[in-house]
Amino acid sequence: MLPADNHVHTEWSYDTSHEASMTRSCEQALAIGLPAIAFTEHLEFTAGREGDAIAGVATDARWWSRIKPLDVTGYLAAVQECRERFPELRILSGVEAGEAHLFAASAGAIVRGRAFDRVLGSVHAVPYKGKLVAADALFGSMPDHDVMGYYFAEILRLIEDSDLFEVLAHVDFPRRYWPKGPHLFREEDFEEEYRWVMRALAQTGRVLEINTKTPLASVAMVQWWRAEGGTAVSFGSDAHLPRRVGDRFKLAVDVVEAAGFKAGRDPYDFWRV
Repeated sequence: MLPADNHVHTEWSYDTSHEASMTRSCEQALAIGLPAIAFTEHLEFTAGREGDAIAGVATDARWWSRIKPLDVTGYLAAVQECRERFPELRILSGVEAGEAHLFAASAGAIVRGRAFDRVLGSVHAVPYKGKLVAADALFGSMPDHDVMGYYFAEILRLIEDSDLFEVLAHVDFPRRYWPKGPHLFREEDFEEEYRWVMRALAQTGRVLEINTKTPLASVAMVQWWRAEGGTAVSFGSDAHLPRRVGDRFKLAVDVVEAAGFKAGRDPYDFWRV
């Protein structure tokens, strides 16, 4: 059996197209044999509130103008409608909390007190020269290798400063935009950085996502996670279109199994050592 897809976006996320559909995503999950799907819509903010560490950091219009607030009430109603329409599919609610360490109060006001099934933590934007900018915008501003180091340092701050999330999404997000081409990105060039991020995550008992939209993690990289104390992985397509739900999961399963992780008795659970 394939694992649950714990990272899916629909029309409720600000960065999807008119083709996005929660209903069609459920249909796709059933068609390919997924036991469960988690709708983890983007939870990001355009301004800080009291208690947010982002205070004093300016907005960068190229990044912030795209962000729209999540209609939590409408989203949760849509999830309930799909649960009633597709009783044979486990449908999980959730959010992908972007930069939760910088927006602790804002994100916490939405997440705490609500029984979301999946809360992902991620970094898409980083503070740089007094502004919060898209992580990939750093390419060209500094050497490519330094961009990844800068990003991993921000991921470490996310882990250390936020307890809001359970699963760390796309640990190496900027590799998608590697200037020489994502296929030429070499994980081994950043083994030290991967390991200290993974070590910090493992010490909190949280879960590493195997993201199948990002160039797929190697067996070696998943083995680093296990070597640093990681005990569980989550599979996420990061789908923004229904047809991408569960994308490349068979290959991802092969990678994860080769690294020593396996499914448990509960098909809805994370995979564990």
